[in-house]
This record gives sequence, structure tokens and C-alpha cells, in this order.
Amino acid sequence: MADPKRLYGLKALVLNSADGIGEAIARTLTRHGASVIAADTGNSGVAQQFASVRGVTGVVANLTDPESLEKLVAETAGTLGGLDILVTDFLFRRKAPLARVDEHLEALLKHRASLVMAVCRAALPHLEKSPAGRIINLGFLRSFFAADGSEAAARAEKDLADLTRALAAETGKWGITANYIQPGGIMTPESRDTFRKSAGLRDHCIQASAAKRLGEPVDVAKVALFLASDDAVFVSGTGIAVDGGRL
Repeated sequence: MADPKRLYGLKALVLNSADGIGEAIARTLTRHGASVIAADTGNSGVAQQFASVRGVTGVVANLTDPESLEKLVAETAGTLGGLDILVTDFLFRRKAPLARVDEHLEALLKHRASLVMAVCRAALPHLEKSPAGRIINLGFLRSFFAADGSEAAARAEKDLADLTRALAAETGKWGITANYIQPGGIMTPESRDTFRKSAGLRDHCIQASAAKRLGEPVDVAKVALFLASDDAVFVSGTGIAVDGGRL
């Protein structure tokens, strides 16, 4: 765990990485030796964000269309000369946090699953060739859900857990691992805007954590580093909650 270059020579694609958790993951992976393509949308400023960061190239991409994701994977593998680590994160903006399990949430989860599967399917031929193939899926922030939306948050996590377990079962024969990270109340630009509008939700996230505080993007990035490294070579089909301990 102490090796500062334990990802040396590995190649990674991190989605939704202009800021917040994705940015922290991209910076952490490259700090430990990986070459990283950090992809985000056209108005995110991702290229400027990483312009002076050695080892990370910011790339503008359409992250809401399966065909565009396939093209992104192909271009990433071509630029880096392969692909070892795929970090998926899809941002769905909401006017207000989701409060219940309903048809809208189910449609949202179906859309997320289609995007995750599209980018993973595109990455699979490259990950098969890797000696250290890793898929890391990120769940929705707790701030994506209302204070009384625990059932909706649990439904979203279960959906991602089922999807990730299926990926792990399919890809394990090539030595590829697939895991997910479920963030709790993490202070990102997205959640900061939500908490500004709803101090009650912010307070709920703090009180619902045994740590009695909000987390930082780097807290999630450190777990992603573990899952991307050889330290997690026999960890697959599972999830790690980064929430300070649930109450």
C-alpha cells in the first residue's frame, strides 16, 4: 500500500472528471503512476482543468450517448496504447433531490445501466489484453436523494450492485475485476449547490454518518486507488461505501 507508483505503466479512463470525485480520482491515479484520460462534457472545462497536470489529458466527450462512449473508449485506447482501468460515473442533474422509488427513478436507473454497459462493453476488448483490468463504477451521491429518500438511495445502490456483480461474473475469466463505490455525503460542486438550497439535507447527511461530517472527493479517490491496484486483485463483484459509517 505504501508504493507511490503502484499503478506505474497502467492506462485509465475516468468519466465525469472535470471536478469533484472524478477529478480527485484522475489526479490520484496519475500521482501513483497511471496515464489518465479524464473525460467530461463540453461546458465542463475539463481540458483546462488538467492542462498543467502531468499524466492527465482532459478530453471533451458526450457522456449521455452509448455510441459516443464507444468512440471515446476507442480514442482513449488509441491515445494511451491500451486500457487497464475504467472508472464510470454518470451525472444526472435534478431540480430537486429524489424522494421516492417511482417510475422516474426506475427510468433513470435503466438509463444509467445502459450507459455503464455500453462503455464497459466497448472497453472489454482492451481490458482483456491487460494484466490488470479494472472496472470501477461510482454510485449516486447521497445528496442526489432527499433526506427522506433512503429507500430510493438503497434502490439505486442495489441496481448498481446487481449490474456490477453481473460484470464481475462475465469478466472474471480474463482476470478483470469489477467493483463499485457508493459515496455518502461528499462535498462536491454538485452537492454544494444542493446543500446551499437545502441546509436540512446537508445536516441530515452529517447526522446519518457515524463520522458526523461530510466527506471529501479524495476520500473516494483513495478507495478507487485501492480497487485499481494489485492490492484488490482478488476483490470483485462487490461494493465499498464511502460514507463515514452509516447510522
